[in-house]
Amino acid sequence: MTDKISKVRQLPPEVHKRLKHYVYVYSDPDSGVPFYIGKGKGDRVLQHLVEEKQSAKVTKIKSLLETGRTPDISFLRYGLTNDQAELVEAVAIDLIGKSNLTNLQAGHHRQSSPRISLHDVVQTFSAKKVTVQHPSILITISKLFRSDMNDEELYEATRGVWKVGKQRERVEYALAVFEGIVRAVYEIHRWHPAGTLEYKYLSSRDVAISGRWEFEGKRNPELERLYLGHSVGRGGQNPIRYVFP
Repeated sequence: MTDKISKVRQLPPEVHKRLKHYVYVYSDPDSGVPFYIGKGKGDRVLQHLVEEKQSAKVTKIKSLLETGRTPDISFLRYGLTNDQAELVEAVAIDLIGKSNLTNLQAGHHRQSSPRISLHDVVQTFSAKKVTVQHPSILITISKLFRSDMNDEELYEATRGVWKVGKQRERVEYALAVFEGIVRAVYEIHRWHPAGTLEYKYLSSRDVAISGRWEFEGKRNPELERLYLGHSVGRGGQNPIRYVFP
């Protein structure tokens, strides 16, 4: 199987037509364990074999190629619309767990929620409403939130990077919000241009965005007793809301 794949560098046009959008898996040829899941169309499935930029995925692929081996490549589903492919990719990554893959990001599907624990689902639909009584910025982190996020991941997902105006200087606290529920409260120490701080879980291309900002701070247990797990309502499409009591 590996030898056959190594000879395929471009898909014939008739294959493109039948595949449409698809979701694919790169697996270790020895263990069969998946290490990358992606979606695409055309020759996207093959492009990682010649990719040069530094990443855990590229390092894994190069280590195999240098020893004469090739990743096992398979399709989870094909013949999909882009929306369907986004959903399949997100579900597959959530099921395996991003920490077990070389994917830099979890999959995103705008019409569905990410993997979420039973506890968080119950909390989301039964949380009591609360009025924020402190000058705060409410940051919706729908694209990055997972129930199993550790504290550092949650902090990184909340602190940056955002398109915020001068009002940022008037707020003292940042509330991480998912599905309208407060997931963490941070005391803001200072704001920095995006890309100033180091990130462990977000890639450099996601944080070094000109004109955007990130904050530095720490969790505030006192305010979390007031707001954590409570509903502040859902905002609109803008992930940023300000509260000035």
